[in-house]
Amino acid sequence: MTDIVLRASELEKTFRKPFTGKRVQAVRGITFDVVRGEIFGFLGPNGAGKTTTIKMLMGLSAPTSGRYDILGVPGPAPDVMARVGFLAENPYVYPYLTPREFVELCGRLSGLKGANLRERAASVIERVGMGGAIDRQARALSKGMLQRVGLAAALVHDPELLVLDEPMSGLDPVGRKEVRDLMVEEKQRGRTVFFSTHILSDVETLCDRVCILRRGQVVVAGSLRDLLTEDKRRSEVVVSGAGEALRDALAALAVGTRQVGGALVMEVEGDAGVRAVVQKALAEGATLRSVSPKREKLEDLFVREVL
Repeated sequence: MTDIVLRASELEKTFRKPFTGKRVQAVRGITFDVVRGEIFGFLGPNGAGKTTTIKMLMGLSAPTSGRYDILGVPGPAPDVMARVGFLAENPYVYPYLTPREFVELCGRLSGLKGANLRERAASVIERVGMGGAIDRQARALSKGMLQRVGLAAALVHDPELLVLDEPMSGLDPVGRKEVRDLMVEEKQRGRTVFFSTHILSDVETLCDRVCILRRGQVVVAGSLRDLLTEDKRRSEVVVSGAGEALRDALAALAVGTRQVGGALVMEVEGDAGVRAVVQKALAEGATLRSVSPKREKLEDLFVREVL
């Protein structure tokens, strides 16, 4: 069994504009791998090519060139899709169907039937928090509720690979937390999760590896542990008990300062700067609370690479 469950190799997609016939290259030679059992974040600004790439991977749009494999099978692979759960960016739920009916329909398309289908549908609808509206017509549901129904449809057949395009869209903070917890649960069960999002804090919390696109090309790819390295040039030093004169003296040694409650938080350049601040603070009777190297945030990396 291969450890690569999703692989894109030099994928490209070119569209032609109507009337003018002008060629627009939306995806330009994208290459990446998704490893079994990980949560993989697929990032980029609006128009970067994320949804176009996902549509190609799901067999909804043919690549102009390049290739992709799903669960070890070259795509498009209709037979393999029964082992894949897909949530589109804007899932369409037939308005006169109830969540139960819609999820059961999706389950039948993936080969489920009978009592097993009914039990699985009811279970995943409850799991995504829609048990109280299981028999309410979809036309009466909010956008966030429809998003949950779409997620239940992606889960009903217990897929090996989950592909989620903006799964937090339309959800309130509680709903976002529930979806995050669900993704972690799927990973713990040995499943693989591939998802795109604009919520970078969720990616930083959840993902093992990420891929960032800009204008249809991969600009950053790798594990978050490797990408978000410590910035050894700067450290954060926190002291308390410093009087006004000492605060002014310490501010002169720091790159920046701010007051948080009764503590003075300083951003200090280099090891020599840290030593000077710590020695000054202790000599003047202040209390040293912490010294910690600054770590780059995913937002910093994202902004730096896509602008």
